[in-house]
Amino acid sequence: MSKGAKICRDENYAREPSLQDALAYEAIYGRPVSELFAGLYQQAARDVKARAKFLLYRKVRKPDQRRQQAIIHLADQASVNSSNQ
Repeated sequence: MSKGAKICRDENYAREPSLQDALAYEAIYGRPVSELFAGLYQQAARDVKARAKFLLYRKVRKPDQRRQQAIIHLADQASVNSSNQ
């Protein structure tokens, strides 16, 4: 498959680009990957937020305060990042 065909598929959302291709686009266009592939980024942020909430509310025998604080921070960051898009 030619490089041009891969780029066309990325532009038409026919496939998700590899990390290497996404970083190449960032270098070419001078825009962050999260902006170039905003839909993928937003979905990833929603998934992270949902997973963080699940982990936060999961019943644990002995709650680990540092772990809970890290999860809360992660959920807050995902929330802020997804609202900025």
